Amino acid sequence: MSFEEEPIRTTKRGLDDMSIQELKERIETLRSEIAACEQMIQKKEATRKAAEAAFFKS
Repeated sequence: MSFEEEPIRTTKRGLDDMSIQELKERIETLRSEIAACEQMIQKKEATRKAAEAAFFKS
């Protein structure tokens, strides 16, 4: 395996190793990511519905 093909290794800290403040910050980050995902789902659903309305007229 060449250098370019080697997988990127990431280290994940266990929840047990995190302080209360770090856990609270992680929760806020995850909530923000969830909200962004939910917004993208709504956007994609609206795009799909518009496409269906344009291309699948009865």
